[in-house]
Amino acid sequence: MSGPGPTNPSPASSPSPASTPTRMPEKFVAPDLAALAVLVRDARVGHFAFVEDGQPRVLPIAIVTDGAHILLHGSTGSRWLRLLATGVPVALSVTAIDALVIARSAFESSMNYRSAVLFGSCVPVIDQVAALDLVTEGLFPGRVAELRAHSAKELAATLVLRMTVDEWTLKVSDGWPEDGPVDVAGPAWAGILPLRTGYTEAIAAPDLARAIPQPESVRAMLKG
Repeated sequence: MSGPGPTNPSPASSPSPASTPTRMPEKFVAPDLAALAVLVRDARVGHFAFVEDGQPRVLPIAIVTDGAHILLHGSTGSRWLRLLATGVPVALSVTAIDALVIARSAFESSMNYRSAVLFGSCVPVIDQVAALDLVTEGLFPGRVAELRAHSAKELAATLVLRMTVDEWTLKVSDGWPEDGPVDVAGPAWAGILPLRTGYTEAIAAPDLARAIPQPESVRAMLKG
């Protein structure tokens, strides 16, 4: 990663035009792996852009971080996932919305958000078991210890990729409405509406035996 490695939170020393801010540079912050990990945890889904046969494609897929890398997985039957496994150049977009910014005019109204765009390529993961455990823990913390081991059939049907990131940008918008003096003096309300996400309830599967209680991982996720 030409941006930060696991012990180097500084941005890339020689970013390409793709990762050089051209508008609102004040919203771009130094790439930080800890901030990226939180963003990926909150967003859960990333959008991989790539080119196939001269045509643009976008693949939305669940992602987790693995140090300075991104893990993604899916079926070995996925043509697009198999294409990514060949190492074609990819761009990954990840965004989390934190609040609506309600200004005194529609023009100044916006959102508070965190977003990252990463550039690099993907390779298949050799140790699938360890990688799938990381994916499971990233999406369902504490769940691995409650589950049986992966079967050979499941592993054979699953393709796990690791994205090696060459460079990336991190953008954060967390301000107040930026109304002009005329609007500030007007009668319209202004402020922010924080967006809260969480799990509201655990709905048991229809065929779940009644004697099986909610596992600790599910209770922890419900507590948020």
